[in-house]
Amino acid sequence: MKTKFLILTAAMSFSAMSFAQKNEVKAADKALKSDNAAEAKAALEKAEPLLGSADAKTKALYYLVKGKTYSKLAKSGEEGAFKKSIAAFKDLIAYEEEVGKKKYTVEAKQAMTGMTGDIVNAAIKDNNEKKFDAGADKLYLAYNLSKKDTVYLFYAANSAVNAQNMEKALKYYNELKDINYDGSEVKYSAVNIATGEREEMAKSQRDLMVKSKQYKDPKEEKSPSRKAEIVKNIALIYTQLGEDEKALEAYKDARANNPSDVNLILNEANLQYKLGNKDKFKELMAEATRVDPNNPDLFYNIGVINMEQENIEEARAAYEKAIELNPGYVNAQLNLSTTYVNEGNGLIDAMNALGSSRADIAKYDELKAKKDGLFREGAQILEDALKQTPGNQALLSQLKNIYGALGDTENFMRLKKLLGE
Repeated sequence: MKTKFLILTAAMSFSAMSFAQKNEVKAADKALKSDNAAEAKAALEKAEPLLGSADAKTKALYYLVKGKTYSKLAKSGEEGAFKKSIAAFKDLIAYEEEVGKKKYTVEAKQAMTGMTGDIVNAAIKDNNEKKFDAGADKLYLAYNLSKKDTVYLFYAANSAVNAQNMEKALKYYNELKDINYDGSEVKYSAVNIATGEREEMAKSQRDLMVKSKQYKDPKEEKSPSRKAEIVKNIALIYTQLGEDEKALEAYKDARANNPSDVNLILNEANLQYKLGNKDKFKELMAEATRVDPNNPDLFYNIGVINMEQENIEEARAAYEKAIELNPGYVNAQLNLSTTYVNEGNGLIDAMNALGSSRADIAKYDELKAKKDGLFREGAQILEDALKQTPGNQALLSQLKNIYGALGDTENFMRLKKLLGE
């Protein structure tokens, strides 16, 4: 009798748990119908530990109410609620598939479809408030709810970049690449006769408005593909993350998509320079100048690398080309002047090594004249530069130092005065 009593007690306990679980789920359902999502959430939290003892009908209702509750909480701004809502609806669908009774499956699927717009609107709000990381998560969630809306994945990647979450952005961009996302679209527009303004609208609406004679001049414009932008961003992010070998492979892909993009060539060139491949850097920079021959920055950078490699004549030619394209290019003017000053300074050691013989004195005078000539050539470049950008402090300061090294007191004092010293 004692054993039977224990078994009966256990059965009664199990029944009580099941009854309590049903009550909490019903309470949650009732609170939700009364538009009290917070109360519904509290009831669901009480029901959750007892879920294992629930019957099939109660368990299915629990998942449905949970999905709806967190959907409502998400709309009111509760962080993470969208994910919990979707997870509950998916649990419901999987459970009803398992038990073979799909009472709420259609409703759950419709709820998730309808939620996509709410998630996107919440992501837009996050981005407007500069909560870019949260916005990226929501846009990615929206994409996974509606795989056909691949544009959400593209915007999720952009939001992750704005959040400076490069690992997340890279994941999203690689997904876009894997699904061969193009991103181009046709935009339909017509001119509103009353306002004279061109307006974009759906094709069917545009055609109807033109037919009604309220609009005229219908136009269809296809936006450019985003493939090149995606592979370019992948390469840039790999570079930023320090994954240089992957970055080089990504640049290869990116340039295959857009061989005339000079920025891609420059970015790869900078990476090659970072890796110590200076000859490859120069090769790429030369390619860039062929693609964009009127870009002074390209020639300036070619000048810098040649200057570092002590290819003085090549450096000067590049700086001169940069200045020809942009007469006010101060950095190019400073560096061009410096090439002459550096060459002059290179003679000083030879001068100091000479003795006091008549031949050495003659040699010294010869080298000094050459040094001073180089210094004056560097000074003249800066004097000419000041005609383009008078008062530039960097030009004035470097010019003052050259005159000081020359022992040209008159010009040295003139420059001091111009500098306000």
